[in-house]
Amino acid sequence: MPIVIPQKVEVSVASDNTVTVKGPKGALSQKVDPDITVSVENGEVAVTRPTDQKRHRAMHGLYRALINNMVVGVSQGFIKEMDIVGVGYRVENQGNLVTFTIGYSHPIIFAIPSEVKVTTGMEKGAPPFIKLECHDKELLGQVCAKIRGFRKPEPYKGKGIMFRGEILRRKAGKTAGGKK
Repeated sequence: MPIVIPQKVEVSVASDNTVTVKGPKGALSQKVDPDITVSVENGEVAVTRPTDQKRHRAMHGLYRALINNMVVGVSQGFIKEMDIVGVGYRVENQGNLVTFTIGYSHPIIFAIPSEVKVTTGMEKGAPPFIKLECHDKELLGQVCAKIRGFRKPEPYKGKGIMFRGEILRRKAGKTAGGKK
């Protein structure tokens, strides 16, 4: 399936099989396996494989998805929103320095990479949130995973850092039963 290149986006393939994508939001590059062929023709990027071996089929899908994510990232960008659920949990940022108060004896200060734009806020009646924007989907996912790791959502009370719209499977907990 070819990848359509939107306007204002340039895709180039170097001789060492490195794909570079430049657009209004930034530039990204990805080294592609030597077996996979990437070509740019008629405003489309085509990814082809030499055989139908399992390894070649896997690489074909992987690099097609990576290049598509790069094209979407430099043209539109990616956004992830996370909620911090828990009594007394707070989050605030000063530039790319984010301070989490999430039930530990100390606040957690986390430096977000400069490529990622961060916004935090608290609205009445809603949990504090953190909004992350970036043109690199892989970097954004790594930052979100690191933030989520500070306080993973727990299934009993539903407290922790979770993605907006995420459905958490809840457990009942202990029941107050009598002794036998």
